[in-house]
Amino acid sequence: VQLQASGGGLVQAGGSLRLSCTASESISSISIMGWYRQAPGKQRELVAIISNMDSTNYADSVKGRFTISKDNGKNTMYLQMNRVKPEDTAVYYCNADKLQHDYWGQGTQVTVSS
Repeated sequence: VQLQASGGGLVQAGGSLRLSCTASESISSISIMGWYRQAPGKQRELVAIISNMDSTNYADSVKGRFTISKDNGKNTMYLQMNRVKPEDTAVYYCNADKLQHDYWGQGTQVTVSS
């Protein structure tokens, strides 16, 4: 599975941004897809995940502000980021867990200015 992340950029604190992750094949059978992020000098951390049954889970730091979703018809997963904060600044990576193999996109930079 090849994943292409897009939608990052520079946004002011309190603003919104939507990230997209398009897969090279059908995502309907992928058990878990998710967004992770890595800030400078920090380890990569989970942001949100969504299952093939559309159940979701979020890191406490983004609950109530970010929404993960997917469109199986477009083979695309999204991360709607609202009320962003400077601490959301990071490279965001999309991930797919298919048949116990991990696949990663190339990352997209999100920078939140205060």
